[in-house]
Amino acid sequence: MSSFRVRELKSTDTEALLAFEIHNREWFESHIDARDPSFYSLQGVAEHIESYLADFATGAWHPFVIEDASERIVGRANLKNINSPERFAEVGYRIDQGVCGQGLATLALRHLIQEAQIRWELTLLVAYVYKENVGSRKVLDRCGFLLEQPSCNDETGGESRFVLTI
Repeated sequence: MSSFRVRELKSTDTEALLAFEIHNREWFESHIDARDPSFYSLQGVAEHIESYLADFATGAWHPFVIEDASERIVGRANLKNINSPERFAEVGYRIDQGVCGQGLATLALRHLIQEAQIRWELTLLVAYVYKENVGSRKVLDRCGFLLEQPSCNDETGGESRFVLTI
């Protein structure tokens, strides 16, 4: 695992992030909602990064990337919709198909938990995962997230909600 590191997203990540997203597009779209086609261009990714960094500056998001030993982006992880007054946020991550099974999602999620505790002083994290995404469900379980039972009138669109009290 020492050949991978998690770091904050930077404005200079445009080309590397575009390559990562294009390379894994089909894989990601089999597990999560598809991105708008306009995203898959240098301008689209640059705007995406600019938006994430603007949200980071206001305390609404905290975006990270995971790099391998050659500094190639092989994953992403985000604290999103950070609500500091209520002390909670959502977590999300995506890992390159070629490096799945090497513990990177767990590494990323543990990093998010640590940042949530130390930097943001949050007490609750939430993750939404499609029922068919068994890998992500295992990662959430490994990191202490618990499946929250939906209410009778809950319309989650096929996603399960997991929570972690920290």
